[in-house]
Parts: sequence; structure tokens; C-alpha cells
Amino acid sequence: MIRILHLITGLSTGGAEMMLYKLLSATDRIRFKPVVISLTDIGPVGEKIQAMGVPVHALGMSRGVPNPAGIFTLARWLWQAKPDLIQTWMYHADLVGGLAARFAGNIPVVWGIHHSNLDSEGNKRTTIWTVKTCARFSHWLPVKIVCCSEASRRVHTPLGYDPDRMVVIPNGFDLNLFKPDLEGGDLVRQELGIHKDTILVGMAGRFDPQKDHLNFIKAAVLLQKDIPDVEFLLCGDDITWENQKLSKWIDGTGLSKYFHLLGRRNDIPGIMTALNIGSSSSYGEGFSNVVGEAMACGTPCVVTDVGDSALIVGDTGIVVPPKDPDAMALAWKKLIKIGKDKRQKLGHDARLRIRENCSLPAVVKRYEELYKCVA
Repeated sequence: MIRILHLITGLSTGGAEMMLYKLLSATDRIRFKPVVISLTDIGPVGEKIQAMGVPVHALGMSRGVPNPAGIFTLARWLWQAKPDLIQTWMYHADLVGGLAARFAGNIPVVWGIHHSNLDSEGNKRTTIWTVKTCARFSHWLPVKIVCCSEASRRVHTPLGYDPDRMVVIPNGFDLNLFKPDLEGGDLVRQELGIHKDTILVGMAGRFDPQKDHLNFIKAAVLLQKDIPDVEFLLCGDDITWENQKLSKWIDGTGLSKYFHLLGRRNDIPGIMTALNIGSSSSYGEGFSNVVGEAMACGTPCVVTDVGDSALIVGDTGIVVPPKDPDAMALAWKKLIKIGKDKRQKLGHDARLRIRENCSLPAVVKRYEELYKCVA
């Protein structure tokens, strides 16, 4: 049995965190014994992982530049636990885990990169510093570097990351969980008072600069000018009317009554099925989980051309430039005008595309094969 320690920066609701959860949910527990350590706190995803019977520990470190004391604390923990392999998730965990593994006796480390936008607008200075430091150390700290998308590999190679250690493993989706849920979709519409024939455009994702909710809102205003009865749904961490910045943006449009802000939801298949059109308005992504989840639920999507979103969607949706609300509104309008039957055909093809390229069992198998080679 291979003892794997998964080290992650934090366990809030995000793409990397959810991919770790999905990986653990399908990992062969006969051949692999996983443990999870969060550099910060346990968070909601950590609680879900614990509920699966996987041990989760939190070091309580502050976010920002990694603390040397925290590195030595982790090294002592590793020395005692003696895992066969460490898989790190996100930049800070890559750096801290790589150094701690060296101090603990050269435990093999696999880094994980889940990001493809590193401009100063959407990233903290401490994050940029950590990325540049990781680039220098990438030639000798990790044995492999897993990128969640081809875009992530393209972005990080010019920064100095060792290309020979990089391998792309996309995010995976459980098609038994993420599937068309007509009953759940009806319940969502009933909850919100949305008529079954009303066009509903939506997006799931936490409130984060790179998700660019303002782009979505601006596009909604433009679409409303042509199709006044369309409604909009947003959900995710901090996507509530209590979020003053978000609510101010929406209130300023005069269209508040057409927006539904749901916060964090646990019924994502129902949410996605309730939508006629799924969306991603981001200007920075690695591999968009929410797009894959919407497609797996049979919902056609309009996405911005960032990360691997265009590759994920293919010809089952529409790809538009980032930060271009006119293009997004026009794409939504196009999918509305083609009618229900053609949208359903696109949604059917979208689910097949996810099945063929990103099914969870196939992705988990690639991780497990990598672990067997490295440990």
C-alpha cells in the first residue's frame, strides 16, 4: 500500500480543492492510503473529505509568504508520518511541501498547478513571489509537476518551470453525480419563482476578481435590452445580496429583480439543470470545474477564452474573448434564438464530450499510475 500525503494551501470551495475531493472519493483505498494536510484551516471541503473517512489535519498557517517555522513544523510531521509520496496542491503548498520533504529525508514530491493567469490585477504580490520562487526550485524539488490544463503548462514554462517534469492531467467529473437532474432543476425554479419557460442564464463560482462577475452583469444588461424576460442566476461563496460590492453592481443596473444570488449550494446538478445556458465570465482560469459540471449536466455553455475553457467546450457551446460583455451577450442571444431543441442537442453533445475526455475514473487512473511510478 502506497501512503500518500496530500498537502494543500487551504480547503475552501475552489477548483483545486474540489478536484482533490473528487480524486479522494475515487482513489483505490486498497492500493493507496491517503492523508490530507491543509496549511491553513480545514474548511468546508476538508469536512467533506473527513466524512469520507480520510484523515484531515490543519497547520493553522497564515496566508501569504510561507513562514520558515511552518516549513520546519511540517518537516517534523513528515519525519514522523513517513509517507511514501507527497502530492501538493497550489503554489504555497508546492513550495512549503517541497522544502519540508527535503528536510524530512527527500520524500518524493509531486507538485500541482491549477492556475493559468498570473497578471498583477488578479493575483497578490505574495502569490507572484511564490510562483517565481517555485519556478527556480522546480528543477530539483519535485519529481513531477501536474498541470490541470495545457494553458497552465504554457503559462508556467516561460517563467522558468522545468518543462521536462510537467505532465497535464485535466480535472475529472463524476458522471453519476453530475447528470441531467430534471426534478432538481424544477425544484430550483420553484424555489426561486421562475416559470418553466423563462430563459435562465447562470454561473457558479466564488466571488473572486478573476471570475469577473462584473463582466457577467454587464453582459446581462446588454441581453436584457433585446430579451427583457430573461433571468440570471449566480451562486458560489460570497455570492449573496450581503456582498456589498456585488449587490451594488447589480442594483446599479436597475435589473435586481431579474437576478438570483444563491450563495454556496450543495445541489449543483439541480442548479445546472435549471439553467438554459451555463457561463464562465472569467479572465483567468486553469481548468474550469463549473463549465465541466454544467456540460456533464447537459447544459450548453458560453465561456471566455481563458485557460482550457475553449478546449473543454469544443463545438458544444460558444467561446468569447474575456472582458468583452458585448460578445458574451451576443453569444447568449444566439443560444436563446436557436430554440429549445437545438440547445438540448448541444447539451447532449456537451455531456458526451465530458464523458469522452474528462470522466473521473479515467483521470483518477492517470493520477494513480503517476503515483505508482514515483513512490
